[in-house]
Amino acid sequence: MTLLLLSGPGEEPVPLEEARAYLRLDDETQDGLVNALMTAARLTLEAATRRAFVTQNWRVTLDQWPERGVILPLAPLQGVTQVSVDGVALASDAYLVDLASAPPRLKAAQGVALPAPEDEMAGIAIDMLAGYGAASAVPPPLKQAILMLTAHWFDNREAVAFGEQVNLLPMGVEALITPYRRRHL
Repeated sequence: MTLLLLSGPGEEPVPLEEARAYLRLDDETQDGLVNALMTAARLTLEAATRRAFVTQNWRVTLDQWPERGVILPLAPLQGVTQVSVDGVALASDAYLVDLASAPPRLKAAQGVALPAPEDEMAGIAIDMLAGYGAASAVPPPLKQAILMLTAHWFDNREAVAFGEQVNLLPMGVEALITPYRRRHL
């Protein structure tokens, strides 16, 4: 299974003005750095939680159909926009999408046999929209984690280690994202 970003979010979950206030910055001279750190923080936390925060368009490619259906790797899933085999789109009534499950799933509709791909690699493509929606819909703990990680990186421009222990994410950030983590199966 390969995951490919087709189009990223149209906005960051935290507005620049809010990050500037959180960092206690009075001017705009550091805006480029703050924007870069916020994007890096979002990407890091999305990877850690296996979630998309703001609506994004993704493609999952598979070599073959799993016997028990496809477990889609991102949540929350807004919907599947297209499923294709060897470049040919399937009718939307050929498959079922379970948006309520965590993780979300896709499988053949009752009585439908999904076509096997002729291509040995990546013959199946599933395009999907994932994310909470607009930035305003992102849960506050995830926004706070972005702010905290941005501030941590703003203040500590190098790796931070205490003794022999190295924490990739500050403890407060870990605590904020823990309820949103999706574990690998």
